[in-house]
Amino acid sequence: MPEIKKDNLPEHIAIIMDGNGRWAKQRGASRIFGHHNAVKAVRDAVEGCAELGIKYLTLYAFSTENWSRPKDEVDGLMSLLVSTIKSESTTLKKNNVRLLSIGNILSLPVSCQKELKEAMDITASCTGTNLVLALSYSSRWEIVEAVKRIADEVKEGKLEIDQIDQSIFSSYLTTSGITDPELIIRTSGEHRLSNFLLWQAAYSELYITPVLWPDFRKIHLNEAIASYQTRERRFGKTSEQLVSHS
Repeated sequence: MPEIKKDNLPEHIAIIMDGNGRWAKQRGASRIFGHHNAVKAVRDAVEGCAELGIKYLTLYAFSTENWSRPKDEVDGLMSLLVSTIKSESTTLKKNNVRLLSIGNILSLPVSCQKELKEAMDITASCTGTNLVLALSYSSRWEIVEAVKRIADEVKEGKLEIDQIDQSIFSSYLTTSGITDPELIIRTSGEHRLSNFLLWQAAYSELYITPVLWPDFRKIHLNEAIASYQTRERRFGKTSEQLVSHS
């Protein structure tokens, strides 16, 4: 296991879980087979973050663009989502993990909304890691919705245009109250954000691994964190400026 410095952990890790379909194809199986076998990776990621004391773990579970996939795959994913949330909620509570969600939740099947709400209610009092599921989510959708809400508030006289700044805008996003991710992990070797947390990822450190998501384990999570801990996070400043202020 790579050495992890406990005094330099990211507060928020976000993961683009990619590669389920390719993992299944390599085994001559359907894509939904890959999704089913990805549940272990989710457990390992959540457990790993909980053990390290990571405050937020956001998982890109289903994008708004995923609705355009074949109906049998979408139906299978929704069924898997319901059964997994239902079976894991007690374990989450036992491990002091609080479940949250972001995205267009009302677009999900009623059964998914029901299980999601029940699981969030069950874990509402948990004070450990916050597991944020991005469901029917896309960053462009989120930003457009925020603009609409801000426009309505301006129209109704509840908000002045001159009041709008980055902080105000962030408060209208679905991630309001959640810190921006310091580390974004993408599995399967693809080098893109795929419409995920575009506003929030402005200064995130990116870690790309060739590991397909169903094969992702704690060792891979720790490797990503170890890589993050070697980075110099400058936020537009120079290295010299950082040294002078340290």
